[in-house]
Amino acid sequence: MAFGSRASPRSIAPTEPAASWEAPRAARTKPDGAAPALIKGSLTVSGALAFLRENGRRILTLALALFALGIIALMVLPVRYAATALVVLDPRELRVTTEQDVLPGIGQDAAALQSQIEIAKSDGFLRPLIEQLKIADDDDIAGGHTDMTRLLEKFRSRLEITRRGLTYVIAISFISNRPERAAYYANAIAAAFVASQGRVRTEATDEAADWLKDRLKALNERLRASEDAVAAFRLEHKILNAGKDSTTQQLRVTDINQQVSAARLRTEEAKARYEQVQRDLKANVEGPVKQDLLSMLRAQRSTLNDQIAQKKAVYGDRHPDLAISYSQLADINRQIEVERKKNIDTAKSEYEAQLEQQKALEKQLKEVETKMLVDGQALVKLQELQRDADANKNIYEQFLSRFKTTNEQRQLQNSQTKIASPAIPPLRSTRPPLALLLAALVIGSLLTSTAAVAVMASMSGEPAPAEAVVHAAEDRQVQARVQQQVQPQVQPQVQPAVAAAARPEAMPRLPVWARIPDLASTTPSATGTVWQRPIATPAELDLGPYLRPLLERIDRVPVRGCKVALVLSVGKSAGGNTVARSLNRAAVNRGMMSVLIRLQGEFAGHEPPVTEWNDGSTTAGLQSIDELLSAGRKADARPEDDIRSEFDLIIVHAGNLALQPDAIALAAHADLIVLVVRAGEHGSAAMRRVTAALSRYEAVPTGLVVNHAPAGSQAPHPEGGALGLAV
Repeated sequence: MAFGSRASPRSIAPTEPAASWEAPRAARTKPDGAAPALIKGSLTVSGALAFLRENGRRILTLALALFALGIIALMVLPVRYAATALVVLDPRELRVTTEQDVLPGIGQDAAALQSQIEIAKSDGFLRPLIEQLKIADDDDIAGGHTDMTRLLEKFRSRLEITRRGLTYVIAISFISNRPERAAYYANAIAAAFVASQGRVRTEATDEAADWLKDRLKALNERLRASEDAVAAFRLEHKILNAGKDSTTQQLRVTDINQQVSAARLRTEEAKARYEQVQRDLKANVEGPVKQDLLSMLRAQRSTLNDQIAQKKAVYGDRHPDLAISYSQLADINRQIEVERKKNIDTAKSEYEAQLEQQKALEKQLKEVETKMLVDGQALVKLQELQRDADANKNIYEQFLSRFKTTNEQRQLQNSQTKIASPAIPPLRSTRPPLALLLAALVIGSLLTSTAAVAVMASMSGEPAPAEAVVHAAEDRQVQARVQQQVQPQVQPQVQPAVAAAARPEAMPRLPVWARIPDLASTTPSATGTVWQRPIATPAELDLGPYLRPLLERIDRVPVRGCKVALVLSVGKSAGGNTVARSLNRAAVNRGMMSVLIRLQGEFAGHEPPVTEWNDGSTTAGLQSIDELLSAGRKADARPEDDIRSEFDLIIVHAGNLALQPDAIALAAHADLIVLVVRAGEHGSAAMRRVTAALSRYEAVPTGLVVNHAPAGSQAPHPEGGALGLAV
């Protein structure tokens, strides 16, 4: 709600149940999504300072005792030393041969490196190491125990194996009471780790070689059996291997095919010669003859014809020599004809011979092919047996080659794990520096003692022994602040009351305007802290029926228009917040325009902002409330600036004066002052301080609301008058 503006409907709406007797509920989120600017009821600086002033001596005494106990503990606890050995797992592999090792290195696999670390922490790795190092004889670690399970637990608690960042370096640290033993154990663990890495690769190679050797025996037997089956099948079916995946039968078929082809070619050539000779004979044409006799006869005939021609030219046609030459020519022609017939017969016989040979070869080829068709199933079975034998042979050769390589690699095994830096006896212990320990001990002692005193004060609920001295100082502080702040703010009509309040004597006995019975038995108990109690309840009680006399008393205040009621809490857990809420709710239920303004303390010297809450109340600082209530009394004030013109009742809850002493200045604007006090606290020191602070405002009607009144106390007066005086 802004100063000088009309109240929003939320400001006069019935308030929702509060979450506790003392502190308002945490503000809910507004419909527009904006959260309240401040939450009231949290730890305040003034409350914390008041608690420290009251319990400072207790806190310091307990802190000194805790500090002394801490010093004794530091002197008694043994000093531990940590030695670290660095082991590197080189991901690079030494390549002597091109063959891959049986167990390759870790390479770039970070998970494999972490797995090696976990193996080094396992019982299987540490158990033989504990036996080898005779840890049971070391009282610092074993502590008199000889059980292996306990020794493993104690030894592992001193051991730490970690990876250095993203590197391949492993840090092996061991803690002992003696620096020499810490370095000895760290180096022993590192050496055992390196040896185990090399042993793992050697054992893997040996196991692989032995397995390959045993496997070769079985593969050799299988190969022999398959090859024997192939040989037996060949012998049974008389199948000979001619090389290049061929049998003798197949080669025979191929050879006969070639012979048939050659015979057919020769037959065709002989037939062609025979037909040519026949055509030459019929046509009386002398064809090309290659026989020597026929060629010689033809040459003689040609020579004889030349001689006859010469003789005719010399001797004439009737010369006796010509007759002899003609007779010789006739003999030669007769011989040529005989030879030509012989050539025809020879060509015919050659043709017939070639044809017979061709037919014989074709018949032989047909017989061989028929036999191959009969032996086809045997060949299929033979090929199946041969494939099985070839597969067994291939597997056997691969295993044999791998066995030879693995057997040679036994002599080439080298470990990728090496000790990069052995551990040396440390010079400094594992404890932090002494100055840091003392500082931490001082801070821890102070915090622990403060918390312990706070818990004890919260459980007891009684004031501290130094409370009287503190309250006296607070009284003087309140009076000084009232003289400085109230004087310039009070209007002329209340100046006589201020002058009267300057008297040091206390106010007379105050009337009781309302009594609220003890309702704790009917409601769940609330939890609280030393700073603010209680802090939470399931729902706020409706105190309207018990505050009806107070409302009637407010109606009788001789002030026209709006009335301002100042509600103050006296002492601890008085319930002033709940009374103010219930009073505002009861006024609204009666049809009055009422608003509740709660005082919010300063934090770190800053004025808190004005905040509207969903429960219908408004929180603001002291200066803001003072300006709000005095805005209508200024000389240049406008009617809309006066908040009194908008409401019938303004309830200002100022809280506890012990926590906010400056709130006494709001009494100058009040038409009625309501003090909320627990039953039996009327004569307490807190009540005396409040009445002393209010002695300056005797003109303002002041009364009590007694909270947690015992059963059987006086009931509310039906006419709304005073219910009695405080006793």
